[in-house]
Amino acid sequence: MAPDTIVLIHGFWVTPRSWEHWISHYEAKGFRVLAPAYPGYEVEVEALNADPTPIVQSTVPQIIAHYEAIIGELENPPIIIGHSAGGAFTQILLDHGFGAVGVAMNSAPTEGVRVVPLSQVKSTFPVLKSPANRHKAVPLSFEQWQYAFTNTFTEEEGRALWQRYAIPASGGILWGSVLANFQPGHQDTWVDYHNDNRAPLLFVSGSEDHIMPPAIQASNAKHYKSNTITERLEYEGYAHLLPAQKGWESIADEVLDWALRHAR
Repeated sequence: MAPDTIVLIHGFWVTPRSWEHWISHYEAKGFRVLAPAYPGYEVEVEALNADPTPIVQSTVPQIIAHYEAIIGELENPPIIIGHSAGGAFTQILLDHGFGAVGVAMNSAPTEGVRVVPLSQVKSTFPVLKSPANRHKAVPLSFEQWQYAFTNTFTEEEGRALWQRYAIPASGGILWGSVLANFQPGHQDTWVDYHNDNRAPLLFVSGSEDHIMPPAIQASNAKHYKSNTITERLEYEGYAHLLPAQKGWESIADEVLDWALRHAR
């Protein structure tokens, strides 16, 4: 049976609100669509900006366990689509045996991917400029947001989305992902690149993405050595906030078509 449920996983600096158009788009096609927040992120954007304590307290294992519990209760394995950090979480969930198929969109890297483009360094500098940020929730100013998320949008469009979507990000998790490649043993974002039982995976990149450029997804995809499907698509002219950029509908449809053709 083809999957009848789609699980959308948001990234950092945003909440499930960033999927609002995709939710209604896929629901109109007859799918059940779930877009759960990370644990503690269930409140509105405005509340998290006023009190970012849940962001400071969040960890990758907690986030993964939360999604595993939700997906584990479904009658049939769903399509999992994750954006940014949600793309890394999608990879981890597939590696753990969850989902019929996965899409990692503008994905953050899993452990072992060492490609670090200069635009990513600039985009994440507000967090990584100080080790003290490991214990903080770090917001982006509009100028920082426009560079990292909406560099192909007009200033008016970017500001409206910043006001509607933006929240602080966990400095602890971001620092942990950077240090993962330099610490012994498996860290929070480790996956088994040789796992033949993993569901098919599609990487989606935006050519103009500053925070997670296509080189990161290309390297991440090449790490997979398993005998299961791993493919990559790149869309010209799209920034990191691809799910909200004009023309997103055709990408949503193409991604869904790929997922339905490869789901198992």
